[in-house]
Amino acid sequence: MESTTLTAADGVVLDAAVHLASSVPSRGVALLVHGITVDKDEGGKMFVRLADRLGSAGFDVVRFSFRGHGASTGLSQGMTIAGECLDLQAAVKYTRDRFAGPLSVVAASFGAVPTALQLPWLAQGLGRLVLWNPVLDLRRTFLEPELAWGKENFGPEQQRRLDETGVLTVDGEFELGRVLFSEFEHYRPLDCFLESAVPALIVHGDRDTAVSYDIAVEAARVRPGTELRTIAGSDHGFDSREREDEAIAVTVDWLEQSARAS
Repeated sequence: MESTTLTAADGVVLDAAVHLASSVPSRGVALLVHGITVDKDEGGKMFVRLADRLGSAGFDVVRFSFRGHGASTGLSQGMTIAGECLDLQAAVKYTRDRFAGPLSVVAASFGAVPTALQLPWLAQGLGRLVLWNPVLDLRRTFLEPELAWGKENFGPEQQRRLDETGVLTVDGEFELGRVLFSEFEHYRPLDCFLESAVPALIVHGDRDTAVSYDIAVEAARVRPGTELRTIAGSDHGFDSREREDEAIAVTVDWLEQSARAS
């Protein structure tokens, strides 16, 4: 693994890591996009293990931490969707400049938001897209939460705290600010995903208490070229080492098969 940094268009410095493929030439490059409150490792170091598996399968891999996450600069309270779009743009540019092979993106949870929103330009050079328990509907996840995690972290009491102090704390430790919540009213990642023609795999637990499995099922049903793989019995983020390993294996197998077919 090689450590590096990337710089977004507004000067924010992003912590990143590169894993080189075990074979030359490689089968392509995968950019890993993490979720909210975590960092480039993803919860339980899933992205580290995914990167190792992908490297063994012949893929180069780039991981990075969004602004306000991990060792990247910026504060979590200043995190915005627009800012994450700038971060993703910087990560894509770095990846394309350094690696010549086909580009795939694996985006987890909230990482699906900037990824989907950037598909109008990102899809021009994107070969494959994998979404792990993706946030596709901001209203149903955050503004009018339907599931237990959303109700606990973004319900009326938390919203009052946000109005009074300008800060809302997720899971008791990660602070978010007002600007992010104002963005939730305006962005429609699901629409961007459905309008894109990039071949996609959705990997989602059917007992997810944070992000709707039903939305993922419906998106896969109506969107051409989209496959859904269900991690049976799993909560958000894949809630055991066995289920994490299942999600990783499904992802690597699908990317390998897609690479062989192209």
